[in-house]
Amino acid sequence: MEGGGVEVEERASVKQCRKLLYRSMRIGVADGRIFVGKFHCLDKQGNIILYDTLEQRQGAGTESRSLGLVLIPTHCRVSCHVECSLGENLSALSLN
Repeated sequence: MEGGGVEVEERASVKQCRKLLYRSMRIGVADGRIFVGKFHCLDKQGNIILYDTLEQRQGAGTESRSLGLVLIPTHCRVSCHVECSLGENLSALSLN
């Protein structure tokens, strides 16, 4: 019976992940760079793949360059923000 519980849990996590598809994400990595792109997928190791990605570097000024498709390893990630509407923010905060 334990296998059935795992399947239900996986389905819930896959459903949650599907909500992120094609959303704009802003991911910070340990070396200070920020990647802004659209969410494409998440693998079993927790690596995130973004497409139409811009890399932003902070320094004397903000430098930006277009990268296209980017894999961001789990161990490098320090922050992750998803762009969503006010209604979606409020529903995420509800207790229902």
